[in-house]
Amino acid sequence: SGAIGASTFGAAVTFQPPTVQSLRALYFSTWKSTSQILPTPVGSGLVHIFCLKNCCLSFLMGLKLIKTPENPGPPADGSFGGIMQMGCEMVMAEKSALASEILNGSRRALARAITLVESTRPDHRAKAVTLLQELNGARRQALRIGLSGTPGVGKSTFTESFGMMLVEQDLRVAVLAVDPSSSRSGGSILGDKTRMDRLSRHPSAYIRPSPSQSALGGVARRTREAISLCEAAGFDVVLIETVGVGQSEVMVADMSDIFVLLLAPAGGDELQGVKRGIMEIADLILVNKADGDLKAAATRTCSDYAGALNLLRKRARDPEGFPKAMMVSAKQCSGLTEAWAEIKELERWRREVGQFAANRGRQAQVWFKDEVQAGILAQLEADQTIRELRDGLSEKVANGAVSPEAAAAEVLAELNKHL
Repeated sequence: SGAIGASTFGAAVTFQPPTVQSLRALYFSTWKSTSQILPTPVGSGLVHIFCLKNCCLSFLMGLKLIKTPENPGPPADGSFGGIMQMGCEMVMAEKSALASEILNGSRRALARAITLVESTRPDHRAKAVTLLQELNGARRQALRIGLSGTPGVGKSTFTESFGMMLVEQDLRVAVLAVDPSSSRSGGSILGDKTRMDRLSRHPSAYIRPSPSQSALGGVARRTREAISLCEAAGFDVVLIETVGVGQSEVMVADMSDIFVLLLAPAGGDELQGVKRGIMEIADLILVNKADGDLKAAATRTCSDYAGALNLLRKRARDPEGFPKAMMVSAKQCSGLTEAWAEIKELERWRREVGQFAANRGRQAQVWFKDEVQAGILAQLEADQTIRELRDGLSEKVANGAVSPEAAAAEVLAELNKHL
């Protein structure tokens, strides 16, 4: 059995080793919970998990999938004491200087924190989990607006014009702009900020470009954590600008309260509007560049999509009239006030009927599931035995000696031996 040191509770507490059943209970009960404090039975002890990130870390460490210098995972005898001690120390620790600066609205501290959570170093990941735990109690909440669209639709121009309108209304605005990464070199230009020169100079705005790296769905791997940090820093609105996306890249909808889809004039007929994918999850469709010679084309496109939206199945999270299509011109700043009014009306209705909180809870569950899956995949890369087995089978698959299904089954069987 593992014991938590006397320095944590004032007396040592002993826990029985966890069983397979208790670990499964930990996963599924954490998955179903949306509260801050989750009592979960492990062996004969009662574990209080205070934060979503700690839930993910504790679960993965219980499966011996995450090990850090500060916490090497479960002891050799199978006890759960190391995990319990780490969680309790996180809860009992006072707020760090970085967390205090973020809560005081320091943009420099916010930049350092986002860099920390985006790091893949194991020691940085442990510090990031601790920081998010410290900020979790602030319970600050911003309106999260996801902005998506095809490449060249004018997302950055719209973001600056829309953001300038918001800061002029005495709102603090944070922009998380995701830039595509090269599939060859892995680098990113991170040039979206250069298109927002006015907004980047405003004292009530903060712009953070991030590389998408290998993440799919139009957002970066740690965009959710960056959103939480911006909320803790006291921003009123968080705009998440995705990379140029297609019809099936909809991950930003799982981390935003309102999902806005930007379209270009003459971007398709009503058939495009009824195609499943990104269209059916949009809350507001804005046809951008509705100015000059393109205004007539924008009017036709808006009419086509408005008619197509009437053919989609009604969603429980929408009031009457939503989702809807509108025309805007980010260049001339026309239609932005009307779009903001519709966003606020949709937010007000969802808060009144409970859809806003329900959506946040569902997103927390998706976040937890994604963290567990990412940790398991990371273990496949880190474990030398599994990596060597996978590389050897990969050669056999390429030569046709083994089918991909059989090779995958062999790797998974080896993984099960480590659980």
